[in-house]
Amino acid sequence: MIHKVIIIGSGPAGYTAAIYAARANLKPVVIEGYQSGGQLMITTDVENYPGFPKGIMGPELMPLFREQAARFGTELITKDVTEVDFDSKPFKVKVGTEVFETKTVIIATGASAMLLGLPSEKRLMGKGVSACATCDGAFFRNEKLAIVGGGDTAVEEALFLTRFASEVHLIHRRDKLRASKIMQEKALKHPKIKIIWDTVVDEIVGKESVEGLKLKNVKTGAITDFACGGIFVAIGHKPNTQLFEGKLKMHNGYLVTENKSTKTEIPGVFAAGDVQDHYYRQAVTAAGSGCMAAIDAERYLENLGE
Repeated sequence: MIHKVIIIGSGPAGYTAAIYAARANLKPVVIEGYQSGGQLMITTDVENYPGFPKGIMGPELMPLFREQAARFGTELITKDVTEVDFDSKPFKVKVGTEVFETKTVIIATGASAMLLGLPSEKRLMGKGVSACATCDGAFFRNEKLAIVGGGDTAVEEALFLTRFASEVHLIHRRDKLRASKIMQEKALKHPKIKIIWDTVVDEIVGKESVEGLKLKNVKTGAITDFACGGIFVAIGHKPNTQLFEGKLKMHNGYLVTENKSTKTEIPGVFAAGDVQDHYYRQAVTAAGSGCMAAIDAERYLENLGE
């Protein structure tokens, strides 16, 4: 059997693409992956997704997306894609020993925030540890906050957090920032931002939520206690594109799409959400591009006479 649309991935982009493709009677198959739901599955309160004025938990929101996709007839497979072949038509998507053939593919595998790798970070994720200031900053009003990183993203997030926090401490492992000059100047001039140089986070302290950090000076090895109400990790994102290396054009690991569309350089292969968006990286923008990908796939199929 040759499918019309196979969607790889299952965050807001993948499920939204499925909703639109299913309503267009394209009978989409979503290969969700074993860890379905994307980054929202490790987000506690989501207060900026339209339609939920009282907010909603990330792990509550994603099953609603999934249910809506299933309601319109989407086939859902909770396994990982192991290989793709875009060299010949129909395209082949391999799941273990099973091979699916399809006329179009929508890639919505998302991105993963790079984390510090501490056991305490995993345990307190969503309980004072966050990888997204724009998602979670408003929960930390009048708190003393820490943010880890030294690039433009870290400085942008630090500046954003000053709207809510009493003070923001930017923790950087080197003695100078990697951020652009204009961003550095903004951070250094801001009365609420203090920079802790030559330092890494050795431990995140807290039982039920973040109470503080143990900081280690990389030059002296000295460990100091730092009290704070939350820590934001801004050391970068890694798009989940390993499966497509050497098969599709990428820039800094992100899939490249044609201007104002979700088309990749291979006709019939589309990319949506954080796997191709290094700039906005929000659930609502991912959902929007999932809609675009489904419409792009539908028009592509129409042109084939489907």
